[in-house]
Amino acid sequence: MAEGKDEMTTRWKRFYQKQMEDVKLRELVESELENLQLGVQIAKLRAEENLSQTKLAAKAEMSAPKISAMENEPRNLTIGTLIRVAHALDSRVEIKLVRKKGAKPGRRREGKVKTRSL
Repeated sequence: MAEGKDEMTTRWKRFYQKQMEDVKLRELVESELENLQLGVQIAKLRAEENLSQTKLAAKAEMSAPKISAMENEPRNLTIGTLIRVAHALDSRVEIKLVRKKGAKPGRRREGKVKTRSL
């Protein structure tokens, strides 16, 4: 039985690799995986706090279906919503920009760069 499972895994890997040769499909898959990372983080923190979605929703003053949507299909979330959930999980929100895989830095401008703290 284990041999058949290994063969299936190998076939799946070959199929997946072949599909990922399509640039548009690969970009779509990578985008979806990026979106899911946030939901996984929320679910993991919730589990570490031994909270159900309903209990987390009550602490964050929102509905349980909203928590479920955030964990399973995190789209169009506001920073305010993320902060409410983070505080309910005794956590904080950090936002960082990370260069895409394979992206090359653009041309740098000469002169001073203006920065602003939020």
